[in-house]
Amino acid sequence: MKKTFLVAVFALIGSAVMAQSGSGFGVKAGLSYNKNGDLISSVGDGGQDIVEGAEGKTGYHFGFWGKLDFPKIYLRPELVYSKTKSSYDVDGNSQDYDVSKLDMPVLLGYKLIGPLHIFAGPAFQYTLNNDLGDLQVEDVKNDFTVGLNAGVGVNLGKVGLDVRYERGFSENEAEFIDTNVANVEGRVDSRPSQIIFALSLKL
Repeated sequence: MKKTFLVAVFALIGSAVMAQSGSGFGVKAGLSYNKNGDLISSVGDGGQDIVEGAEGKTGYHFGFWGKLDFPKIYLRPELVYSKTKSSYDVDGNSQDYDVSKLDMPVLLGYKLIGPLHIFAGPAFQYTLNNDLGDLQVEDVKNDFTVGLNAGVGVNLGKVGLDVRYERGFSENEAEFIDTNVANVEGRVDSRPSQIIFALSLKL
């Protein structure tokens, strides 16, 4: 399934580059500020559930994009490796929740005035790895999930700048356990909620 996913990505990018003379492809990279969903934990057998909200932290991404250009609209598939991070208080200790994933946004954009444009579209996500500090954490329940990207950007020659919001739609959790001091166990909502700042370069 993973191979099929990657083949579909490159097929979309390739068709975009070849279909229109105004189209192109390039690379991109940037930073993000992410907060995952709540962490729910309990101490001991039958312990009361404790709900902790996430503290947002900075992450990063890099990848490739292709663009199919029309007079007022465009289609832009991307293939991006991203690393997000949130922090939780678990039994009095701060634990960072790191998630590594492949994102494939498929964006439909609308050109406003001059270099200014807006865009939105689904983001197909494949989780590669997740860690929760020094706790024992299981893999997420669903490797493949779907989210939404929406944002605004400007193109200045071969350079593009954009800011977007990404939200995971598919419910997804990872279970964890801490046996170091007390028997703390629970689950964390791995859906991203992040603001992404990106710099793109057309090749």
